[in-house]
Amino acid sequence: MLAVVAPGQGSQTPGFLGPWLELPGFAERMHWLSAVAGMDLVAHGTTSDAETIRDTAVAQPLLVASALVSALSLFPHPTDAFRVVGAVAGHSVGEIAAAAGAGVICAEQAMVFVRERGRAMAEAAAMTPTGMTAVLGGDAEDVAAALARHGLTAANTNGAGQVVAAGTMEQLAALAADPPTKARLIPLQVAGAFHTEHMAAAVAVLARYAVAMSTHDPRTRLISNADGSVVHDGRDVLRRLVRQVSAPVRWDLCMQSMADLGVTAVIEMPPAGTLTNLMRRALPGVETLALKTPEDLPAAQDLVARHGSASPLDHSPTWRLLIAPASGTFVRGGAAVGDSLDPGSRIGLVHTRRDDQPVLAPHGGTVLEWLVEDGDPVTPGQPLLRLHPEAGG
Repeated sequence: MLAVVAPGQGSQTPGFLGPWLELPGFAERMHWLSAVAGMDLVAHGTTSDAETIRDTAVAQPLLVASALVSALSLFPHPTDAFRVVGAVAGHSVGEIAAAAGAGVICAEQAMVFVRERGRAMAEAAAMTPTGMTAVLGGDAEDVAAALARHGLTAANTNGAGQVVAAGTMEQLAALAADPPTKARLIPLQVAGAFHTEHMAAAVAVLARYAVAMSTHDPRTRLISNADGSVVHDGRDVLRRLVRQVSAPVRWDLCMQSMADLGVTAVIEMPPAGTLTNLMRRALPGVETLALKTPEDLPAAQDLVARHGSASPLDHSPTWRLLIAPASGTFVRGGAAVGDSLDPGSRIGLVHTRRDDQPVLAPHGGTVLEWLVEDGDPVTPGQPLLRLHPEAGG
């Protein structure tokens, strides 16, 4: 099974977009998304310096646009991707690109959303001097205790022994003076304490925009970086994108879901390298490819040919099919074949190693067929129940 992932802020480097502009149509598509974003993304991806593209309001649209347009170089006809990509995910702002790639929102919606996300997060960051520091290695309990001692938040838990601490500059300075035992600290080139309470004002801004956005249910498994769940309701994906701004990123749980799904290969969209480096350590045996320049496209196409397999969500409309959000044991509710379910009805839950995750019927419908039994082991994205969409709301 092939997964495609998109990196988050901090992965950008000056000039990374330059080689891609040699491809036919690439510059034109970037100019179109630049018009939507209200900034010259081609210039920012080629000639802008590191300090300019470090600006949150610039970095975020640049990252999403580069992921979306480079994906078209690998899959010129977007529907082709659904026949070979078994799962998608994105780290932080990369999840917006993943949502667009899965068909939840269109590219233009993604660019408007990320434009306003970047602006709102930059404004929130300007209220108080804040930042982020990567904590590499050390004992997990010692790291957690050190962050708690200094009032910091584990904004990213990335797996492979990497946690990103976020908070005020004073709190980060205190951590530097009193680090966890055997841990290495690396201050990150970001403009604020993302994925913490310091971004609450940005959440409020994005929530107002989300009300006006239309969505579709994902056409492939979309792994949420909030908790590693496979999310199949488009409105839920959008709600998670809004909340994500002030909530920690659990990339470790995303990688665990990929392992549970049986992912055998991963391609990272440009500017690639950060996520594949994490995956090489956390998912041994999984082939990874960082799509850094067009020279990597033949290797990426070979990976697609060898590992590609369609997600079951593309064969059946997701409003007819309810799926498992995570790996665990399914506990079935009382709905029987022929029952009419109201929108939002709970049909059961998945008991995981961490918690119990409810499974809801967001659109309601009539129960046509149970695909699992009570107590069955399930994997993320596994179909559980088939519904007829017309009855029951």
